[in-house]
Amino acid sequence: MLTSNQASEINDLTYSEQIERLKKRLKEPLPGRSFQEIMAGRVLPMPDEIPENARSSGVLALLFPKQEELNLLLIERAADGGKHSGQVAFPGGRYEPADKNLETTALRETQEEIGIGSDEIEVLGALSCLYIPVSNFNVYPFVGWSTPPEKYVLSQREVASVIEVPLTELFAPAAKIKTEVRPSSRPDLVLEVPAYQLAGKPIIWGATAMMLSELEAVWRDALG
Repeated sequence: MLTSNQASEINDLTYSEQIERLKKRLKEPLPGRSFQEIMAGRVLPMPDEIPENARSSGVLALLFPKQEELNLLLIERAADGGKHSGQVAFPGGRYEPADKNLETTALRETQEEIGIGSDEIEVLGALSCLYIPVSNFNVYPFVGWSTPPEKYVLSQREVASVIEVPLTELFAPAAKIKTEVRPSSRPDLVLEVPAYQLAGKPIIWGATAMMLSELEAVWRDALG
């Protein structure tokens, strides 16, 4: 959690200073699963081992400056009836054989889903991968940086809306809650889960919240 002193120190740093510190921190050992588990909310339990047939995917946590703050870009997935229908997520998707690597996957999917090209993004590093039992995906999250997006071109089939979130607000203690959700994959099931919540925005829970929890730890270490 951010203290008032940490928030003040962060506000005193320029965007370039914040990004350079974060880039350096991402090259060091990551907090990993212990920090992901802080915000864990699962429909199915984590298996002892990741299945051999698990599919790989790449997602992008894209940072950009706006209104004198460092912001994070998230998407609200289209209500398509899938296992993650309507949930808040990072742009991204499954690895394709034509992709050079999973970083390429994350950048390609970001362009396909919201219209921001790879030539507009600097990849700062990667977070720990996360297996999602309900969809059998092993997700590899990358952290990127860009200038403020001038416009978004949304894939109507995949994306309902774009959400821009100031990091200092998202990672403030008041933004963490416990709430009940009804997963789209199991509408008969009601779960109490930890989540991130900002006024006027949908809750962020599940795998996205778990990856955000590690990003928060890395960001705090880098800038605090």
